Amino acid sequence: MNYEVFKKTNINTQFGTFERYAVKTHFVSIGEDFFDIFYKYVLPFVKSDDIVFCSEKIIALCQGRVIKKEDMKLSFFSKFLSKFASRPKGGIGVAEPYKMQFAIDTVGLFKVLFASVVSGIAKLFGKKGVFYEIVGCEVSGLDGFYDKIWKEYGDIGILLPEKPDDVCFEIEKRFNVLSVIVDANDWGQEILGKSRSIHFTNEQLVEFIKDNPAGQGRECTPFIIVRKNN
Repeated sequence: MNYEVFKKTNINTQFGTFERYAVKTHFVSIGEDFFDIFYKYVLPFVKSDDIVFCSEKIIALCQGRVIKKEDMKLSFFSKFLSKFASRPKGGIGVAEPYKMQFAIDTVGLFKVLFASVVSGIAKLFGKKGVFYEIVGCEVSGLDGFYDKIWKEYGDIGILLPEKPDDVCFEIEKRFNVLSVIVDANDWGQEILGKSRSIHFTNEQLVEFIKDNPAGQGRECTPFIIVRKNN
């Protein structure tokens, strides 16, 4: 393998030791063909029985699943509530007023107010993440509106991809490759879709990438090839 293209790490799991290859691509723009990207960067190196973990962000960008600041209008509540939101390291969450506005537009003001109050109480007892548990995955999965890593993402929000299971089905149909679509960062991982032929549960699949081998910065590694170390 070309190590200018791949970053290799191993991980020990309950199923044995697995090799992970982080596949480097170009910076993917809105509206590109995802399957062309997969064919170009992944297919030449993938082997039978490999599982390819795909970043949800690259699929959403290819699907055009973005919203723009210029198409949104900040309300009093989005500006006010965002001041009290936590600011995690490496991101900003609903502490960014546009992300808070997206939450209000998506689930309604009442639910956001309720989530804010309950979250504030939960933090007194050391429990984090309650706000996102209440407002749901569409809000927690919103990326972008943050230019500290990629300036291109400063004025857009990136939604979750549409029909992730169907994307995995199409990958298997076209390329005979098993795949998983994952929303992953340094704080957690969530499986959004997977090929029907994969026998691992979502909880087991998370174990392969629990240390977020794709990275959290400017790596441009939206694909992770997971391979059993025989």
